[in-house]
Amino acid sequence: MAEGCDLAAIKKIPVDQLKLGMHVHEFCGSWMDHPFWRSKFTLSKEADLRRIVDGGVKELWIDASKGLDVEAGRGDAAQEVTREAVAEAVERELEFVASMPFELDEPLSGDAAFAKAAALYRSSVPKISSMFNEARLGKAVSAAQCEALVDEISESVMRNPGALISVARLKRADEYTYMHSVAVCALMVSLGRQLGLQGDHLKKAGLAGMLHDLGKAVMPTDVLNKPGKLTDAEFDTMKTHPERGHEMLVEGGSVGPVVLDVCLHHHEKFDGTGYPHKLAGDQISLFAKMGAVCDVYDAITSVRPYKSGWDPGEALRRMAQWKGHFDPRVFQAFVKTVGIYPIGSLVRLQSGRLAVVISQNPNSLLTPKVKAFFSTKSNLRIPPHEIDLGSPFCNDKVAACESPDDWPFKDLEQLWGAPKP
Repeated sequence: MAEGCDLAAIKKIPVDQLKLGMHVHEFCGSWMDHPFWRSKFTLSKEADLRRIVDGGVKELWIDASKGLDVEAGRGDAAQEVTREAVAEAVERELEFVASMPFELDEPLSGDAAFAKAAALYRSSVPKISSMFNEARLGKAVSAAQCEALVDEISESVMRNPGALISVARLKRADEYTYMHSVAVCALMVSLGRQLGLQGDHLKKAGLAGMLHDLGKAVMPTDVLNKPGKLTDAEFDTMKTHPERGHEMLVEGGSVGPVVLDVCLHHHEKFDGTGYPHKLAGDQISLFAKMGAVCDVYDAITSVRPYKSGWDPGEALRRMAQWKGHFDPRVFQAFVKTVGIYPIGSLVRLQSGRLAVVISQNPNSLLTPKVKAFFSTKSNLRIPPHEIDLGSPFCNDKVAACESPDDWPFKDLEQLWGAPKP
């Protein structure tokens, strides 16, 4: 216990006795068992109470000298507390993740990394397209050919974890199905490294990402590329793609259990509401949990036949609100993988300038390198200039994420360094 505490007021209680107005002194167990970046605060918001109860915490310490006691907590004194805005809760959760120790390699310089990533991206299109076409014709997928491409993608991730992921997000709507495979492969390798996977396990994660959507090769093209909302019948058809892909990979007989599992179960949800088997919690393998996060992130940040892609920072914040969709620990690792503010995110600085994220800071996810280009105070464009928010000489920082849809900018991709197609 910290010095200066009234030890008589420090009490350990089960989580079902926790009430609004109590002062949380410390959570029992590992930091991974609770969703807060701090452990000492007065519980004044219903959203925080729900997150603690739903987050798996069994017991915690309260300080009755700074908040309600167990008995007092059973009254109505806390009813006047207002609800916390969802956005504030999500921001705290993401900042909690950012406060954790993490490792990020010193990347290859941006321009060089993006150029190499773009070249790999372009060379991958015919290879993935050929693989899907052969699968559509009933031919077995060559694991050896796929593994060679996985190796190239892995090398790109090692050079600069964000380059290929960012470039792949720019895929055209008509090549989404093919390049989604490349993007998810890269995300799986990058996430696997964050989770400590090495060697053969890392290669299997990448191969699983590349082949996870193989079943879409045999989906009706008018449904797959439909520019509008699917009917219930069409959606039911699309929901068969994990099983169809699994069947094709089993017939091929050369990919192994990890790839088969991710192909079949990447649409399962942590709370058991996914498909095809409604698996929940530890019934879902680590690799399938990884596949679920990577698949969704690339899908919602990419241009599709029926919608534009979400800003990457906005996508993370929305994903953080989908309670029960992802394994919390895997999602936390994923946030550390792509960054609180992924490359290409539009952010507002405390100085009033708008900027786009151009690279991550190896020492802090909250202080990326950005390129400022617009003043909200004068409502005018300003000469683009880079700012290292992690520099000890910088007195500016990110105030909030912005949605590009709210601004008339058409050159964000060029500003963050995206190579020309």
